[in-house]
Amino acid sequence: MNKIFIIISREYITRVRNKTFLLSTFLLPIVLILFIVGSTFLAIKSRTKEKIAIVNNPGFLQKNLKSDSSFIIFDFPEGVNSSNYLEKGYSGLLQVNTDSTALKKYVIESKKTMSMESMEFIERQMNKAIEDNMLMQLNIDKKTLDSISKVSKEAARVENKLVTGEQANAGLAYGIGFGSGILIYITMFIFGAMVMRGVMEEKTNRIAEVMVSSVKPFQLMMGKIIGIAAVGLTQLLLWMIFVMVLLSLIPLFVPAEAVDQFQQLQQAQQQLPGGPNNTMALKLLETKSTFINEVNWPLIISCFLFYFLGGFLFYASLFAAVGSVINEDPQEAQSLMLPITMPIIFAFIILTTSISNPDSPIAFWGSIIPFTSPIVMMGRIANGVPEAVPWWQLFLSMGLL
Repeated sequence: MNKIFIIISREYITRVRNKTFLLSTFLLPIVLILFIVGSTFLAIKSRTKEKIAIVNNPGFLQKNLKSDSSFIIFDFPEGVNSSNYLEKGYSGLLQVNTDSTALKKYVIESKKTMSMESMEFIERQMNKAIEDNMLMQLNIDKKTLDSISKVSKEAARVENKLVTGEQANAGLAYGIGFGSGILIYITMFIFGAMVMRGVMEEKTNRIAEVMVSSVKPFQLMMGKIIGIAAVGLTQLLLWMIFVMVLLSLIPLFVPAEAVDQFQQLQQAQQQLPGGPNNTMALKLLETKSTFINEVNWPLIISCFLFYFLGGFLFYASLFAAVGSVINEDPQEAQSLMLPITMPIIFAFIILTTSISNPDSPIAFWGSIIPFTSPIVMMGRIANGVPEAVPWWQLFLSMGLL
């Protein structure tokens, strides 16, 4: 046992003191935050403001058509036509064809192709203006319409309450399940490959032959796997601390106006067909004040540590087995790694569906079979134990792993 501890200490200390470890530990959170802030900034700046001139106004558009001062502005000028709208500072000319009786035709002339987001916004506002005009023709005045629209946006709020009396939160479950699964997914790849490279290096350099004369092969392998697992836990903990600190500093560098513009952009994108669905993320943001109280953190953290260590030891052993059969050519590892990496990728695919459907057969079997359970089970646990995952399934999964 003392020899295993010596190997663990050697693996841990030499890797923690390595410059690569220090650089990746400090730089990765910074790069991650810069990516988030940078993508937000680019999303805001890439949103060009369009000024649309409307001709052949049937009379009701000017009263009912609503502009967005930061995105699309509608104007009803006189003397503007297809030949001079660009000279007068308009990016597009919207012509209303009032001849058709059923579906009204709208044609936008522009110098360049308008974005899909802009076209969807214009079409949505035109449909709303026509709807308001039809209601006004039924003797419903504009003030009443505006009050109805204002109330209807927040007329109903649906909450999910479990039979146990607890309040369910799909946004929290999605965030915790997906976040835990992706962390285990990444670390199994990174540190599993690190174990394989360590075994390959000692074998090709003939160091293993010298070490086996003093320690048993089992002690050597156990020391390497546990030592690298400790390195992985240390780096994971440091990443979480740095990310939390950097996220708390974001408001100091990102103005509130930029955050408001980004939220408006996200809401507009959700209206697009096939656009990004951020409903779960928005729900998570809405309930951040009750984030701590609604989650069974002792269960989540203990299960995460178990499946992180269990999944790592399981796959690290497989990666070490690959490293042990490699001879002089390191490229042989590429073909042997495929059977190991495919179950990890498959587990991540199952995770994306098991978070929303924790009772499905594929989610059940994915959380029981050791090849996929470290990732899939975290997605199911986030929905509640024993509400989504009965205790017997959790214990069976742990026992098999």
